[in-house]
Amino acid sequence: MSEIVLGIGASHSTLMNTHWDQTVHIERAERFRDALGVARDRLAAAAPDTVVLVGSNHFRGFWLDLIPGFTIGVDECIAGGESGTPSGPQAVDVPLARHLAENLIEEGGFDIAFSARLQIDHGQSHAIQYLLDGLDVPIVPIVVNVFAPPLPPLARCDALGRAIRHAVTAFPDDRRVAVIGSGGLSHRLPWPDWRDPHGDDEVFIAKAWLNGRENWKEYEARRREIVRAGEASINPHFDNAFLRLLEAGQTHRITEYTTEQLEEAAGNGGQEIRTWLIAAAACGHAPGQALAYEQLPEWLTGMAVAVIDPAVKRST
Repeated sequence: MSEIVLGIGASHSTLMNTHWDQTVHIERAERFRDALGVARDRLAAAAPDTVVLVGSNHFRGFWLDLIPGFTIGVDECIAGGESGTPSGPQAVDVPLARHLAENLIEEGGFDIAFSARLQIDHGQSHAIQYLLDGLDVPIVPIVVNVFAPPLPPLARCDALGRAIRHAVTAFPDDRRVAVIGSGGLSHRLPWPDWRDPHGDDEVFIAKAWLNGRENWKEYEARRREIVRAGEASINPHFDNAFLRLLEAGQTHRITEYTTEQLEEAAGNGGQEIRTWLIAAAACGHAPGQALAYEQLPEWLTGMAVAVIDPAVKRST
């Protein structure tokens, strides 16, 4: 019988790789980085056979010509390698991935998209770089659309996590499975609602998202300039409230937010909290432990790391 043995939620930022020497709040950055190391050690101690890696898409593998709400990689997985993150083929637990896809469709009620040659970006590879460092563990990659509205509702993400938990326990072989949710917390990227861009920069970004599948490098320099020029918009009140929910085993309460309310509270980048919600639901919403929370305006983001032990029971 297979089981989920650990959950991790972790923020990501490629600026860790490209702009560490320009980080002003270096002690905060070091605390966050050290917390990633603690989470990595907790993951190693849990000895998983496979990691279900839930992350967001930043328009490297998916473009506006086709944006599924949820996509699972069931065979080849190739990391884009942007900004110093891992590149090239990544090991996938193909039998478990295909079982999850079939189970989610046949029993979970999810018309989940699948890819036999999935391209991932730093929404997953940042976690591979820091949380799977030195661990020879294959992944089952799942990509959630969080930046191209309409987005999957938070309640649907919660249901997906619960369905993943059921599918893992229904897998006929023995697997110790960990689940990682990569993204968030609060931040705002200078990215448009693609349906209604305003100004030259937003029009440019929306065009890049539509046309970048074959020639994304042509857009990359200006795209990066636009992101780097963005002003930080971090909401520590929201972030700490969310982490308190996670520690209480009440992460599902975030489903009380609509997509619009979540963006108002946590920014468009805060929509990545969906990945944490899926991981928490896959762990049965067991109480978690926040390892770090740091406001890092240089990285535009409220950066957090937390772990969830599914064996811990909620207090009544």
